Amino acid sequence: MSRYLRYSLLTLVWVAVAAYIVFAGSAARRVRLSKKVGSMEIEVVDSSSQGHLVSAAMVRAWISHSGIKTLGTAVDAVDLTAIEQLIARNGFVDKTAAYVSYEGTLHITISQRKPLLRLLTDGMNAYVTGDGYVFAAPRASSLYVPVVTGSYRPPFPASYVGSVRGHIDHRLREIDDRIAELERDKYPLYRRELENDRNISALRRMRLKRQWWRLEGSQEFDARVDALREKKAELRRSYRYRSIVIRQQIEHIAAQQEAERRKQKKLEKSYEDFMKLLTFVETVEDDDFWRSEVVQITAQTTPSGALEVELTPRSGRYTILFGRLDDVERKFDKLLRFYRSGLSSIGWSEYRTIDIRYNDQVVCKK
Repeated sequence: MSRYLRYSLLTLVWVAVAAYIVFAGSAARRVRLSKKVGSMEIEVVDSSSQGHLVSAAMVRAWISHSGIKTLGTAVDAVDLTAIEQLIARNGFVDKTAAYVSYEGTLHITISQRKPLLRLLTDGMNAYVTGDGYVFAAPRASSLYVPVVTGSYRPPFPASYVGSVRGHIDHRLREIDDRIAELERDKYPLYRRELENDRNISALRRMRLKRQWWRLEGSQEFDARVDALREKKAELRRSYRYRSIVIRQQIEHIAAQQEAERRKQKKLEKSYEDFMKLLTFVETVEDDDFWRSEVVQITAQTTPSGALEVELTPRSGRYTILFGRLDDVERKFDKLLRFYRSGLSSIGWSEYRTIDIRYNDQVVCKK
């Protein structure tokens, strides 16, 4: 077979394949345009033994109330993006994907967030994930996670949904903008201060010379000197007072800036304590003994703004004063040693509080 004949046959074959692909695509397109959605399948891919936050019935209700057309709608007319956005608006939904199969089945796959704990503090009812994402607890949620109660004030408002780090960064940027705005308020004062300094310098340079060409006598000259001296004294008092006022205004603005910087430090410290709380709960949950022993975690914000924790154990009617979430492993080791060498022989109902806040000692009260 000659080379040209072989090339011609190959060209015809590829033309035929391309034509078939175009024809098959057009046919599938026509079939898809005529096909309608006949069913809906919803799958929550990560439901676990902890329970679930979202169910297929909830998703069906959301779609039904939203007015988005699904069943009986042409396959290509279903607004899949709107469905995904509708589901993703719920903070406890991590990821969602929607597509319609060739047979006309609407598939919706949902991945829910995995909370680490539930906050029931200071008017708040929210779940928090291990990476610091917070969302309101759904009404019909059935999820078993540790519950943190008490008067603790977390570093975000009760209505907030989203990354706590993101909220903190947003607040820090707002404070930075406020500090910059206050700095701009200083500029007119700096200009006034500079002008006042120039006036004081000019005042020092003010001199009088005897006007010989007018045959000015000593008495007339002395009178002019006295008048200038009085004028300079009056201006000096005025400039000094103005300098004090301007400096006070600048210092007042600087004090406001310093107060804003203290807010930033307080925010960062509050976020640090919040993340320590998450780490603390993870430590409890990762240990089989403490996971079964700790029944309740009570968190509170001290007058100084620090976070302290109290624990309610399963083994007795006492309260464990854990204190600040520093040296967590050391405190648990100390408490466990006291369990083994102290309470096991004294009795589990002997004390009302067990205080492990202090170094190398356990303080008990009846």
